[in-house]
Amino acid sequence: MARARIKEFERVLLGQDPLAIERHFYMMTAEQHVFTAHIPTISGIDIALWDLAGKILNKPLYRLLGGPMREAAPIYSHGGSFDMLDLGACRAWVQKVREAPEGFTAFKFGASSIVEQLPFAETLSGSDFKKVAKGFANLRTAMGDDLDVALHFHSQCDLPSAIGLCRAVEPVDPAWAEDPLHVNYSEAWLELKRATRVPILTGEKVEMVSGFRPFLDNGAIDIVHPDIAFSGGITGCKKIADYAALTRTPMALHSGGASLVRFYASAHLSGAVENFFKIENCLGANWNFKEKMAAGKEPVIRKSVMQFPEGPGLGLQINEDWLRQHMAKDETWWG
Repeated sequence: MARARIKEFERVLLGQDPLAIERHFYMMTAEQHVFTAHIPTISGIDIALWDLAGKILNKPLYRLLGGPMREAAPIYSHGGSFDMLDLGACRAWVQKVREAPEGFTAFKFGASSIVEQLPFAETLSGSDFKKVAKGFANLRTAMGDDLDVALHFHSQCDLPSAIGLCRAVEPVDPAWAEDPLHVNYSEAWLELKRATRVPILTGEKVEMVSGFRPFLDNGAIDIVHPDIAFSGGITGCKKIADYAALTRTPMALHSGGASLVRFYASAHLSGAVENFFKIENCLGANWNFKEKMAAGKEPVIRKSVMQFPEGPGLGLQINEDWLRQHMAKDETWWG
């Protein structure tokens, strides 16, 4: 299916100037009847075009995009899997992350270890909210004030549940609440924003500026959170960032479980975005040591940031042996 979708773009890309990326982006996204643009496929092609442009011009992407706006790419991470209702377990986790070399300062936690949320959530009750409040209070007690905690949903909650959960964690001053409602915009997002003082973040499955526009125009979220592999690639996400900047809304980038291609592309983009917040971490044991995907120098996070890759394009050389070892069962090698 992916190969078939890519083949659709041969007639607008083959034989063209590889540096005319804005034109290519328009040609891939603006066609109508009978063609409907598949934005995830276009996102991948766009990332590849920017990588090619960097290699042609022998410059890293963040410089081609106009950066650097900052010294390094800021990264946030994930909480561990433990009983948050046990203060001792929370303290043990905090000690572990404080000793880790990455030095992360922000972590997101789902409430699903306390209240069931998958595959979808029933409307939660007051007892559920009290449990979540206790779990996050334990985290704050163990973390102190120098580490940030965020509440992570998976878009399963209805509006009363989302409001209840956000209000339950308000006393610990969470950095954000992520994806509490269904991914598409509705007035429920605005109602949630009005009902809680927790910053609302969403967007990993929202496509293009057009998808984010109602969230931003209605003031329904505090942080946009596109995924460079789903929301429009480097070109599309830069447009999202610029539109969000009009209302001083910061942009983060979703990258959980990602390949290094996606992670490096996000890092480069973060260097060229004025209103940038943080990138989701995809390195380490939780994600099957994706850093091994790099041939030669592996990516390193220290003090919760990653230095911008300095090689041409993405600055990433792929370890094909690692890729072959981690292909899906029965998948044909495509390299």
